[in-house]
Amino acid sequence: MDAHAPRHPRWAQRLFSEHDFTAITEAVARVEATTSAEIRVHLERRVHRLPGQRPDALRRARKVFAHLGMHLTAEHDGVLIYLAIEDRKLAIVGDEGIHQHVGDGYWEGVRDAMIAKLREGRPLEAVLAGIAEVGRVLTEHFPRRPGDENELSDHVSVR
Repeated sequence: MDAHAPRHPRWAQRLFSEHDFTAITEAVARVEATTSAEIRVHLERRVHRLPGQRPDALRRARKVFAHLGMHLTAEHDGVLIYLAIEDRKLAIVGDEGIHQHVGDGYWEGVRDAMIAKLREGRPLEAVLAGIAEVGRVLTEHFPRRPGDENELSDHVSVR
């Protein structure tokens, strides 16, 4: 295991093995080698909410997006794939730079394709497919250029 890789809590390890976490990190790194954009995958046990509120994965994903500093990328081209494991919620947030190219329907389509794989019991395939599809459009709209830097960690963030 990478010495810089975070340790993962048991609730996260019920869905993904350490090998899976490594595969996700490597998939993000491969995509980011082809684009100036940034992708993060974030896991939470449950969607954080105030008492009496229903879990709103998209609202929470937007807060996590900001907390991770994804809105600070040079071209506003960051994308967050957010999963709340125990609530069985998934959301994808793209910053304004990429969102203006693809729109809400695109994000919903990627989310729905990931949900289908999750319902089939294939969580790693769901995340890898989401990364690959998002990477495809990021590479199209934000190709890698000389001097591009990896602005954010490729590791799965867990809270």
